[in-house]
Amino acid sequence: MIALIDYKAGNLTSVRKAFGALGAELFTPERADELAQANAIVVPGVGHFAATKSLGPEWIDAILARVGEGRPLLGICLGMQWLFEGSEESPDLPGLGLLNGRCFRLRGAGVKVPHVGWNSLDFARDGSVVDAVADGAQVYFTHSYVAPVTGDTVAVTMHGEPFASVVQRGYVAGVQFHPEKSGEVGLQVLRNFLSMVG
Repeated sequence: MIALIDYKAGNLTSVRKAFGALGAELFTPERADELAQANAIVVPGVGHFAATKSLGPEWIDAILARVGEGRPLLGICLGMQWLFEGSEESPDLPGLGLLNGRCFRLRGAGVKVPHVGWNSLDFARDGSVVDAVADGAQVYFTHSYVAPVTGDTVAVTMHGEPFASVVQRGYVAGVQFHPEKSGEVGLQVLRNFLSMVG
């Protein structure tokens, strides 16, 4: 079973529907200790980084414990940003800290923020989460803040400046776009995540 984390900032219905189309079973734990039964964890998210505050120490400890056991973790949009050390959107609130770097607001002359719509994935390196996805594939974004390009970056997207649109370190992966709104490419990314679950 895959745990879909509900911290009141994610479109759980569409994420659940996308995974369901691939035959995956998801459950939404009400307490952190329920994560013990999860084969994998998905952290969705839409909106302000401050929403992650409701994932208190008991949730963080439980998620880190599962990751330490080699159980896959996928962050989507805000959920991906939470994998990093923090965000300038809510400077005093730490992220999960599994990936190095801090998220920042998109900037640049004439750049429309939020970044809404289809844009391309330009691969920086291999990553199992993008197996069978073509370089330059189009996916759907809606966000104002982004993660930095680091050694964990699998794909980069340009909107005024380059940002990390897919990240992966071992069994920890994140996507800035919404796979549940990105057609067949998004479904392939979710398939790849499911293949990590085994």
